[in-house]
Amino acid sequence: MKRKTITCYLLILFFCSFVTAQKKQLPEQQGLQVINQTTVEAYIGFLASDELEGREAGFHGGRVAGNYLVATLQAMGIQPLFEDSYYQPFDAYNYERQQRKRFQVHPDSIALMKQGVHQKLSMRNVLGVIEGKNRDEYVIVGAHYDHLGIDPVLHGDQIYNGADDNASGVSSVLQIAQAFLATGVQPERNVIFAFWDGEEKGLLGSKYFTHTFQHTGKVKAYLNFDMIGRNNDESNPTHVVYFYTEAYPVFETWLKEDIRKYDLNLSPVYRPWDRPIGGSDNASFAVLDIPVIWYHTDGHPDYHMPSDHTDRINW
Repeated sequence: MKRKTITCYLLILFFCSFVTAQKKQLPEQQGLQVINQTTVEAYIGFLASDELEGREAGFHGGRVAGNYLVATLQAMGIQPLFEDSYYQPFDAYNYERQQRKRFQVHPDSIALMKQGVHQKLSMRNVLGVIEGKNRDEYVIVGAHYDHLGIDPVLHGDQIYNGADDNASGVSSVLQIAQAFLATGVQPERNVIFAFWDGEEKGLLGSKYFTHTFQHTGKVKAYLNFDMIGRNNDESNPTHVVYFYTEAYPVFETWLKEDIRKYDLNLSPVYRPWDRPIGGSDNASFAVLDIPVIWYHTDGHPDYHMPSDHTDRINW
């Protein structure tokens, strides 16, 4: 009886050791396992709810969204980029509204606007980081979390919920952050997880970051997620547009290899671009010749409309 007990004990030890070894050998799979539809539905469902009032930058709904992102990063165990806070607050200025100009964050523009009647909005980027083995280099994974807010004179639905634009992108950055942690492996470089405010008002958050981040010259790449939850042709749900800096053809090679490796049901349109400066926060990095990738699933009839609702997302 004792011999059987010892044998069983040894078998259990062997099994536990084997399982532990397997887990150590497969960190990538551990990361992939935490990416799932249920979590995406929770993130987008909250961010695009009516209670967040369209998440307009500088207004109540936008601040609630920022608070939610900070709480989520804290719960994951992602550290803040700056020592004392996840927030990077900044002010944007504009001329009096009848002049129909855009908000600015550059000090020279602000100084000029302050000379006359002007507008001011206070906004906040949300920034977390996983420290890498090489503390001198950065990769940034980002998405803007603001949208268009409320139009009180619209007849009917007055809230621009922004489920695709850009709660979808935010959900991806959050899941990627969680996946990095789940691997248990320290990345080679510092990885910043960035949630930009004020994109809809002129890429303000990402512009402010690139103007003021003291290590901008050490950023090796920026990955942008903006509108990845819908297709302009719903009968072609595998469509995705893949913008990337033309000088880095390996970016295209990587995606092609990943589609084969993971059997992804995607049909990308590859769009190399000398300086991918249009459309989204990637522009703030591309103008500084930082390599970028922008994941995008194209426009659709609900783009910048109150009808951009969660129930229309292609999970």
